[in-house]
Parts: sequence; C-alpha cells; structure tokens
Amino acid sequence: MESRGHRSGRTGRPPRLSQEAILVAAQHILDTEGPERLSMRRLAREMSSTAMALYHHVQDKDELLLLLLDAHARRYPRPVLPSEPRTRLLAAAQVLHDLLADCPWIVEVLSFDDFVSESSLWVVESIVDAAVGCGMTLEDAVYAYRVIWHYTTGELAIRVSRERARARPERPEYREHALEFLDSVDFPRLNAVGRQWARLTSRDDHRRGLEAVVAGLLEQEAEVVDVMTDAVRACPCC
Repeated sequence: MESRGHRSGRTGRPPRLSQEAILVAAQHILDTEGPERLSMRRLAREMSSTAMALYHHVQDKDELLLLLLDAHARRYPRPVLPSEPRTRLLAAAQVLHDLLADCPWIVEVLSFDDFVSESSLWVVESIVDAAVGCGMTLEDAVYAYRVIWHYTTGELAIRVSRERARARPERPEYREHALEFLDSVDFPRLNAVGRQWARLTSRDDHRRGLEAVVAGLLEQEAEVVDVMTDAVRACPCC
C-alpha cells in the first residue's frame, strides 16, 4: 500500500483518524522501518495521535496486521486455476504461499492458527474444493488444507527468521561451519555435509516440498479408500 505522505514528528493539525488512515500509516512504517519498529505507540506518533485513540479503530497490533494482510489480499491478482483437481490443489497452495511471501512482515501473524483474512478466503475455498475434487471427504479436505497451511507458514517463518539473523552484524560465524568439526565416527553423514549445510538448508525448496506434501496427502487418502473398500468386501452382509 502506498504511503500518502505521512511523516514522523510533523507539526500541524492531526489527521482525522479512520481505519483506512491507520492502515496507510502502518504500511508506511513497515515499508520504511521494518516490522520490528511497528507498534501501536509508534503508529500513534506517526499519526500525531495517541495509542488510546487508535484503539477505537483497531483492537490491537494483531488485528492491525491482519487488516494489513486483508488489504494486501484484496490487491493480489486472482489467477485462473487449472481444472484438473490435483493440479488445481498444487496451484492454489502455491498461491497461498506467494500471497503470504509478498509480506515480509507476515511472520508476525503466523502465530494465528488459521488464515482469517476475509479477502483471501477464496484461496482456502480453492484448496478445499480441489481436495474434494481429488476424492477426499469435506472433513479430510479441511485436514489437507491445514497440513498445507502448517507447511507453508512454517517454511515462511523459518525463511524470515533466517534472513533477519543474517542481517545482524553480530551473527556468530561459527554456526555455518560447525558441522566440519563433528566426529566422523558418531556423525558420518553430517560430517560429510560439512560446509555445504548452510547452502543446502537455505535453498528455496518450497515447491519441491509442497509437491511432496500434496503427494503424501493424496497417497494417504488412497490408502484410506483401499482400507474401506477391503472392509466392505469382507463384510458378510454385503
């Protein structure tokens, strides 16, 4: 969201508070100072107001970030998804990842155990619908969505945390080379990886992992169907 010229420490008549104005100011802080600087107190200074006045429009920082996510989701282009269910499931799950990855501050709201941004519920609907199209019951489709959600948010949280750690000048250098000094008898594989560990563990393997998650979900569903089919065949009354 573009800034509309809000500046810290400005003088003059305070702007009229509204949820829209608050979101614009919050986005400006995120863009120019980073998520670690965003707080209700800092936002109040940005708007020449008080934190108490902001609470009339936004409940707390968590709601503020979810509103920002919702605004981002409204602007996010909605792609045409494939018709084949498995391909659509993968595509919708990738959209979920890409939508969240566009917000480097998203890790701040990943403690929420669901994707509650109203404007992005179409992504959730697409994932659940595609899972049903793959033969899952509605209950199992919701389970599939939650597995994908946990994988996606976990991957993003680790990525953001790693990038923040690397940006710190005091970051310990020895961690990248610690595996070189492991005992080759007790840890033969890790010792062999050695210096390659940092490179291998920082690669963007999200898509590869997503395909493995979806494949595992569908294989699990097929096994359930096979068990149920065998049970029906074995039933003497059938």
